[in-house]
Amino acid sequence: MKSVSRFIVKPYNSLYNNVKKIGDNSLLLNTSIESFRHVSKEALVLATPTIDPDSPIKVGDIVMIHHNIFRSYYDIKGKEKKSSTYFKDDMYLVSPDQIYAYKSFDKWCAHLDYCFVKPIVETSNLKTQKEQKHIGILKIGNSSLNELKISPEDLVGFKPFGEFEFIIDDERLYCMKSNDIVIKYERKGNEKEYNPSWAKSS
Repeated sequence: MKSVSRFIVKPYNSLYNNVKKIGDNSLLLNTSIESFRHVSKEALVLATPTIDPDSPIKVGDIVMIHHNIFRSYYDIKGKEKKSSTYFKDDMYLVSPDQIYAYKSFDKWCAHLDYCFVKPIVETSNLKTQKEQKHIGILKIGNSSLNELKISPEDLVGFKPFGEFEFIIDDERLYCMKSNDIVIKYERKGNEKEYNPSWAKSS
């Protein structure tokens, strides 16, 4: 079973990531099915599109997808509905541009022109936020950034409002497109990555 232009996926673990393990107890973080923050973005690839036989994403890979793929909602009668991407039997259809990263042979790779940046700790005593705005360390790059000699572990600045939050292997990363990266800084060696405690699964 294949789709002509879309991937067929299913939730990797569950539809929602709204339970946090604290010791031997489990804490329910959210009960609303319509809240995008706790919708799972991890999916398992069941089939690749026939229109793109050379896709680097293969059956069995884990992918990071758009938060609306698994997101349910209530209609005007209060009845729960699956998202418009629902296919059948816990399977969903995903367009290539709705996949941001894929894990192959235990390594995360960016898909298309997406990349991932880790925020760094704010060091100024005059500011109240915990992380520096619009600056971070590139964690997952891509070929177009490589051509610009911007590689993972480089310190980069990025445009505001273009980043989307993902939790990958218990790390909070910002996903954005290559053209959202606007500058490469020289690293001083004292930059500290910022990862909030809630990003960790346990």
